[in-house]
Amino acid sequence: MSGSQTHGGLPGGPEAAQGRPGAEARPAGAPKLVGTVWGLLILNTLGSAGAQTIVPLPRSLIQLVTMGSLVAAFALALVLNLQLRLKPGAYLFLLTLLLVPSVLSSAHLESGFGALFRCGRLALFVSTLWLLSRWWDGGTTFVRHHIRMYFAVLGSVAAGLVISPGAALPDLYGGRLVGALWPLTPPQIGQYAAVIIGLTVLLLMGRRTDRRSAAVVIVPSLVLLALTHTRTATLGLFIGLALAIGSLVLTSAAARRFFTWAVLCGAVAAVALGSMLQAWFLRGQSKENFSSLTGRAKVWDALLAAPRTPAEKVFGVGLGDKSFGGLPIDNSWLAVYNEQGLTGVGLVAAVLLVLGGVALLRPPSLSRACAIFLISYCAIASYTEAGLGDASPYLLHLAVAASLLAAPTEAAALPTSAVPRRHLPRWARDRR
Repeated sequence: MSGSQTHGGLPGGPEAAQGRPGAEARPAGAPKLVGTVWGLLILNTLGSAGAQTIVPLPRSLIQLVTMGSLVAAFALALVLNLQLRLKPGAYLFLLTLLLVPSVLSSAHLESGFGALFRCGRLALFVSTLWLLSRWWDGGTTFVRHHIRMYFAVLGSVAAGLVISPGAALPDLYGGRLVGALWPLTPPQIGQYAAVIIGLTVLLLMGRRTDRRSAAVVIVPSLVLLALTHTRTATLGLFIGLALAIGSLVLTSAAARRFFTWAVLCGAVAAVALGSMLQAWFLRGQSKENFSSLTGRAKVWDALLAAPRTPAEKVFGVGLGDKSFGGLPIDNSWLAVYNEQGLTGVGLVAAVLLVLGGVALLRPPSLSRACAIFLISYCAIASYTEAGLGDASPYLLHLAVAASLLAAPTEAAALPTSAVPRRHLPRWARDRR
């Protein structure tokens, strides 16, 4: 799946240098269209509800685009993998099992026919991931696709900010940044920015990109993250990076240097900008509003207090729009409990535990660090954001983590001397 590594170029570039002595030979990389499939999956998970855009977009049109992108992603992935070469793994197996409580609960139509539609969407989403699993080999190819596609999404947000600052920073959201060209909410933008910042920092530490290319991604993404005032994304970024870099500290001098400088800069910022950081974090909210997590706790209490039949406790009420009583649930665990019951909660917990356990058992490496960052970010965000039980960016983040933790193909795992001469890079052929 991997290409060639380079110390320059954007994070979306190739990953391993063929002309670099000591590099392992790898089989032919994934087709370029795999990146297109990944971009279509990301487009499908952008959602259809959000802020008012500069040019009003009918919700039906947005849903047509997002659902059309999923169908196109599945069809293209099927064309690329006509032989149906799949790479079984715990992550995809557990996601497939998650379809069982989803279908059983949605079949009662308590959430309407939309529940069955969402089940079909989830099934198509998981099927596309299965088709792409052929190219999961522990390399960072899908990390680069992830960064490239979400950076393009953030580019549309920045363009909307330049074209119409008033629409991009509306009073309705308290002056927080929203998508003015495509309806994106502040938490969505914060999530995308935090994820690509963290992954790009790790690629830079692993010398898979240069400082200039990394700065092109990190600096504007940091600005957009700050404008969203999204606390969950910010905490997820810093805690996830701390855990990821901590996994490299014993084996990477670059990780030790970065960790040291990060601690020093953080201490200086806390002293010099303490009041400003506190004001940014509170977002002008009262202590009561802040302690109730902007009203989320009231929705959570009502959801837990609602009467449920034994079947609803086990399997949920069916896939819905992640709301309760007309208000967003904003908690992955409670959303899954409401829609897929305790069975769904157990399967989602198993996903995080299995991925986290596999990551801890792997030897220190860049791939492992990126996986730890993504898993920890999703675990942190699950407390105030929904999405772990349905087709969402969080499932795509975890899919990238699964691709990073997948075992390499047999051809990629062979030592240089065991690889046929025609598959070796030129420098290796010359030395044999």
